[in-house]
Amino acid sequence: MASSRALACYHQLIQMANITLCTLEEPLLQPFWDYLHTNYQDTLRSPLFPVIISVSTYFILVALYTVLDFLAQKWHCINKYRIHPEKPVTWKKIWRTLGLTTYNHLVFIFPASVCQWYWRPPTPLPKEAPSLSQFMFGILACTILFDFQYYLWHILHHKIKWLYSNFHAIHHEFSEPFSLATQYQSAWELISVGFWVTANPILLHCHCLTAWVFMIFSIWISTEDHCGYDFPWSLHNLVPFRLWGGALKHDLHHQKPTTNFAPFFSHWDWLGGTSSDAFTAKSKK
Repeated sequence: MASSRALACYHQLIQMANITLCTLEEPLLQPFWDYLHTNYQDTLRSPLFPVIISVSTYFILVALYTVLDFLAQKWHCINKYRIHPEKPVTWKKIWRTLGLTTYNHLVFIFPASVCQWYWRPPTPLPKEAPSLSQFMFGILACTILFDFQYYLWHILHHKIKWLYSNFHAIHHEFSEPFSLATQYQSAWELISVGFWVTANPILLHCHCLTAWVFMIFSIWISTEDHCGYDFPWSLHNLVPFRLWGGALKHDLHHQKPTTNFAPFFSHWDWLGGTSSDAFTAKSKK
């Protein structure tokens, strides 16, 4: 009797797993993709579309965090979540970072985008949307690959003095990061990051919808890494087993530049012996 009950329970679990797998494989994104395909095909096919969504996503996120930075100076309920509550974000820092960001976009990103729009043919759009599993695992795979690429790039630009002095040192001018410091970097670093974000979905044969959402996701988590806040809903507080570095670890990297090189996950720093959780007393306030 007990064995028959166990067998029945086993079959029920298998059935539930099959239902879950089928759900992931069902074209749940197809109606949304059909809507985009029907109403915005010309916009989506434009080579400028990825540039527009990446730039607009970045500045929308930065604007939201900057509003929080000013509110935090008056509202304790926000300031208590800042990693460095005793060091407010000033207008001087904002104009300095915004100036370089705008310069890089106007001098490097905009001309490259125009050239791409002029020479590159419109992007072909498949009629079928990715399955939910393809969509989710595609974003995860692109994130893991980017994390590895940037970890190597990052550690090399700290270990080799010439690379650090000429390309990466500018990003470390601020020891307490805030959102606008995310793209306060040299053109070489901005182009390198942009290349991987664009190339990884192509290398992994992802659907263009997956590629666009990965682009938005990567900008979001990069901005969150530099935002200077430790919210309960921050990704590093939601992902279990301390697998996600997040704002706390990246803030520590800006204070101790020989630690925490990985941009997102924590495993490469664990394996490379560069992980650190030893926050200063000021970071804990």
